[in-house]
Amino acid sequence: MKKTAFIVLTGGPGAGKTAVLEMIRKIYGPSLTLLPEAASLLFNGGFPRINSVKASRAAQRAIYHVQNESQNVVVSASKSKFAICDRGTLDGLAYWRGQKKDFFKELHTNLTSEYKKYKAVIHLQSPGLDKGYNHQNPVRTETVHEAMQIDSQIQKVWEGHPQYFRVESTINFIEKANIATQIINSIIQE
Repeated sequence: MKKTAFIVLTGGPGAGKTAVLEMIRKIYGPSLTLLPEAASLLFNGGFPRINSVKASRAAQRAIYHVQNESQNVVVSASKSKFAICDRGTLDGLAYWRGQKKDFFKELHTNLTSEYKKYKAVIHLQSPGLDKGYNHQNPVRTETVHEAMQIDSQIQKVWEGHPQYFRVESTINFIEKANIATQIINSIIQE
């Protein structure tokens, strides 16, 4: 059985992950496994969104476990050599309300173990208002300022990964998407 290599496509709210994943789906078809965002699965499925520290931490633990178990299913069942994840297990740290050490303690993991799960991390920067941030996604609740803060936190979480790529926002989203697609293609072609 082939071992599946995971590539994280991450970024703050409105960064364009869904659009880039759709481009990847059209380019690679079924030869590449795409994992949906665990948070969207949970929140669209009715997981409560309550604005409290306890509820927020419960949500991030649930998101972590859904992401992790989705990856485990792909490892055991996939025929794909590569899988693209709409966010990785460490994205929850950007949303975590509390100390970073508590995230790792409550999830029984550590930074090194989480980094090892992924061959590469591609971080799409969230756009500011001048570069097209909007609220078209019904799951997105963040203001542009909050999106930029989350994006900054995501960078801090992932920038230590040995294959971390940051794709800056551009006025022309197609340019940004093409850069991300080229990075994914180069990783797959290695």
